[in-house]
Parts: sequence; C-alpha cells; structure tokens
Amino acid sequence: MSLAPYKSEQSAKAPFIYLDSNGNFELKGKSILENTPFFYKPMFEWLDQYIQSPASQTVLNIQFDYFNTSASKIIVDIFKKLEQVPKNGKGEAIVNWLYNQEDIDMLEAGEDYKSIIKIPFNLIPFKKS
Repeated sequence: MSLAPYKSEQSAKAPFIYLDSNGNFELKGKSILENTPFFYKPMFEWLDQYIQSPASQTVLNIQFDYFNTSASKIIVDIFKKLEQVPKNGKGEAIVNWLYNQEDIDMLEAGEDYKSIIKIPFNLIPFKKS
C-alpha cells in the first residue's frame, strides 16, 4: 500500500512539512506554535504508518530558522521515530541539519541533537543570501 505524501504549508508560526513514502522528508521554517503537539499529531500518525514499511533510505532535511521549547521536544520525537527505521532492519535513516552559518544557536542545537540520536546526523552550514 502506497502512503500518500504528508504536507503542511508554512505559516508565520508553523513550519513547512513534506514527507513522502520514497523517504524524502523536509521540515523548514519556524515552529513557535501555541499547541505544538496538536499541530504535529497528524504528522506523527503518518510517520507511524511509514515506519511499518519505509523506503530503503529515509532522508530528513531539517532547516529551522527558530523553534520554541515545545517544538524542541517534538524534534527529538521525530528523530526517535526515524531511529526505528534501521532498528526494524528495513532501511537506513539520515538527518541533515541545515543551519545558517551565522546562526550559532542553530549550530549548537544541531550539535546537541547529534549527540543524543543514534542515526547518521550531518550538520550542514549554508550562507544566507
């Protein structure tokens, strides 16, 4: 069964989210929502289905400009979901943490996440044009 892509448009407080069954995942923007768990719930439901039969390679490109404390917990929960992909022996999962090279806070957040998750995690700086 093919899983339809999950997509959520970006707003001033919510990130752009795109997940597809080919293993292409993207989160981008800000996450400063009032009710963070409610917003992300459908995405986690989609991920629960995806993990049952993931692509051979799952790549999450994550590029936040800013996120609040409740979103930081959600980010950890997303990474924990992705850790289940190789545990099930059904593929590999990789996180690419893209950050503005002038944003030390986002670099440090990425370094913190890299130290606690158990899948390949790349810190990728970019230059804001």
